[in-house]
Formats: sequence, structure tokens, C-alpha cells
Amino acid sequence: MSDTGTRPPTSTDRIFRRLRALIGCYIGLSALTLAVAFALRHDAANVDAAVWIRGSLVVIASVVMLALAARAAAGSRRAYLRLRVISLAMVLAIVVIVALPGTFPLWMKIEQCACGLLLLGVVATLNGRDLRAVFARK
Repeated sequence: MSDTGTRPPTSTDRIFRRLRALIGCYIGLSALTLAVAFALRHDAANVDAAVWIRGSLVVIASVVMLALAARAAAGSRRAYLRLRVISLAMVLAIVVIVALPGTFPLWMKIEQCACGLLLLGVVATLNGRDLRAVFARK
């Protein structure tokens, strides 16, 4: 322990810092999506009820993910497992949204691809050997 009473960061600390950064970018991009939807709200071809619903749910889910990451960083195995499930489910939902024709406007599908890339980073980080070892059942 150092003189200031803080411990040096561990590899797990660095992993969770990366995880929080990825999720933070996901939150920012999701919030930006709602701002774009608001700006385009009078253009029915680009913003419909599905855009508002999906956009709102993604913002909520991203904030929940950040809360789970904070709990997991504090040692909660349940939060870690929930975060693994939610992040993978979100990636799969994005694949479906992007693949199905006519479900969302092109601009939102592009945004969802960017969100998917961020979430792939989250999924890869959560399923990495080091983090899995931290939360392995004893």
C-alpha cells in the first residue's frame, strides 16, 4: 500500500476501466441517436415509433450495463453474469435489426452497427480469460 492509502491498479482494474469506457461510449452514441431522432422528428421516413422505442430502450439498457459493470467491478459475480448475458443479447438484437429489411431507417442501422462494434468489445472483454478467472466459481 502506498503512503496515500491507495493501492496500485491491478490488471482487473484496467480491464474494468476499459469496460466502463466502452459502455460509456455506447451510452454516448445511444444518447446521440435520440438527439438525432429528435432533430429529424418531423421526417416520418427517418423517424417513426420504432426508432423512438428502440432508441429509448438502448439508452436504458446502456445505463443498466454501466451500473452492472460498477457492481461487477466491486466484486459482484451476479452483476458480472448479468452483464455478460445482456451484452450478448444486445449484440444479437443488433444483428437482427441490421439484417432485417425495412425495420429501421438506414441512418439508425448504421448507428446500430457502431453500437454493435462497441458491444463486441464489451462481450470480448467480459469473456476474456482474466475476467472469467476473477469470477470463476470456487
